[in-house]
Amino acid sequence: MIGEPVLVMLVEDNADHAELVIRTLEEHRIANQVRHFLDGQSALDYLFRRGEYAGPPNTPLPHVILLDLRLPRVDGIDVLKTIKESDELKTIPVVILTTSEAEKDVARAYYNHVNSYLVKPVGFEEFRKMMDDLGFYWLGWNVNPRGRQ
Repeated sequence: MIGEPVLVMLVEDNADHAELVIRTLEEHRIANQVRHFLDGQSALDYLFRRGEYAGPPNTPLPHVILLDLRLPRVDGIDVLKTIKESDELKTIPVVILTTSEAEKDVARAYYNHVNSYLVKPVGFEEFRKMMDDLGFYWLGWNVNPRGRQ
């Protein structure tokens, strides 16, 4: 829907990485809101409106999900798989944002229908540039199946 606030779900247990993602998106006014989750279970509870997130008013669906692979409680691949198996959630773009360049991790992510797989650069400026580009693509140029634009 035109005029709908842009919501990014960030599932990241590394506080430094999360802060950089949030600040970069806010600085460039790419997202109206970022909801940050520290583990996979909390993210799934939010998406499926369980526990403390029960009730649609508290849980608008995100326009894009930024998902780390190595997460406490529920692993990132399991979160991805659960999202993509849900009729309600499977059209939400999911971007893996991780430090892993392992071929098996990339293959498992794409096997489970990830929309994009990005390896976090080591350097601050490179990471910041990646986040700029990611934000502009997924939240600016990309047409969302839920009707944003």
